[in-house]
Amino acid sequence: MNSETYLDFCFIREETGNFAAEIHRVLLELFKDIRLNWYLDEKTEDGIEIVVAEIKGMSRWQSEEETINYIEENAGESFWKYLQGYQMNVYPVKRGCGSCGTH
Repeated sequence: MNSETYLDFCFIREETGNFAAEIHRVLLELFKDIRLNWYLDEKTEDGIEIVVAEIKGMSRWQSEEETINYIEENAGESFWKYLQGYQMNVYPVKRGCGSCGTH
């Protein structure tokens, strides 16, 4: 079953330009077969480029641990080079109705 998935990543590097475009390519490669969408917020400050990626959608991961394992196995060198922080929440779909869980 699919889970609601919310991932936030913070990427940082020295200012060279087009950082958001590079992060977009990195995420396309990492999540190419997963139904996730993202919004990238790019800022430049004191010679540093910062991109915050807000990612959400549906995935087959059932926990944050599964998500981390997937990323560790599939992320490229650029992802790890620029990653400075993350936050994630994975909400597996529960069977049954929302109030009693059995219907």
